[in-house]
Amino acid sequence: MSFPELISKDSIQKRVRELAKEISNEFHGEEVVVVGVLKGSFIFCADLIREIDTPVILDFISVSSYEGTESTGELKINLDIKTDVTGKNVILVEDIVDTGLTISSLVERFKKSNPKSLKVASLLYKPARIQHKVDIDYLAFEIEDHFVIGYGLDFNGLYRELPYVGIYNGEV
Repeated sequence: MSFPELISKDSIQKRVRELAKEISNEFHGEEVVVVGVLKGSFIFCADLIREIDTPVILDFISVSSYEGTESTGELKINLDIKTDVTGKNVILVEDIVDTGLTISSLVERFKKSNPKSLKVASLLYKPARIQHKVDIDYLAFEIEDHFVIGYGLDFNGLYRELPYVGIYNGEV
C-alpha cells in the first residue's frame, strides 16, 4: 500500500542534519537532555541525536491526546521521564505540532523543573490547526492541513515504518 508522498526520505534526512547542526552550534559541546515524545517522534528523535555533535542524554515521555484522526483535547501522561532536568539544557522532540495542546502542556510541565534552557524541536508544524501558541525552536517542515503518516507518524498504530511522510487517504 502506498500513500501520496508529502515529504521524501531524502528531504527529511537533509533537514534532520541541518537541525542537528543548529543544535550542535547552539550548545557548543554542552550536554543536552533530549526528550522524545512517544510514540510518534521516535524515528525523528533517533535520527536527530545521531547527528548532534554535543553530549546527549536521551529520555522519553509518552503522552496521548488523539483517538483516530481527532484530538481529544486532553493530555494524558502514559510514561514519564526518569532524568532529573533541573539546571539542564532540555530539548523536547515532537513529531508534529498540530493543535499545540501536547507540546504546550509539556513545555509548561517541564518549566516547573527549572531547566537551564528548554527548547522544542518538531518534525512537522501544521499552522492551520493551531489552538495553543507554541514556539518551535527547531522546525523541520511546515505543512498544510493534511492527516499525515510515516516516519513515526501513524493512523491507529499503523504506517509508522514508512520512510517518508505521506498523506493518509483513508485506505486501511
